[in-house]
Amino acid sequence: MMMVKADQSYEQGAPPSPELVEEMGKFIAETTRAGVLLDTAGLAPTAMGTKIHAANGKLTVTDGPFTEAKEIIGGFAIVQTRSKEEAIELGRRFMQLHTRVLGDSYTGECEIRQMFGPDDA
Repeated sequence: MMMVKADQSYEQGAPPSPELVEEMGKFIAETTRAGVLLDTAGLAPTAMGTKIHAANGKLTVTDGPFTEAKEIIGGFAIVQTRSKEEAIELGRRFMQLHTRVLGDSYTGECEIRQMFGPDDA
């Protein structure tokens, strides 16, 4: 799974630029045709979210926004690759797309994590 960290404008509800949407559409179409991209979506800002915290046998429900959150996930892509290196290359291409469209001042992060299924337990 590739998780993309959100920036301040995202958390404030600003939509992505039309140029970014267009380039993302091309990237999504290409990786879907190649059979690598299985699913992708953006996530709503934390103001629209809820956290459920468990501690000491009790549950606490808190509505967003979550101002204390330092690394908010803004979107995800589930990919199926043959190797970790291939997943890293996809992540690099994805982040280069952002830098190319949004400029050198863009700051972002994509985290790549292996998913485990029921057979992996």
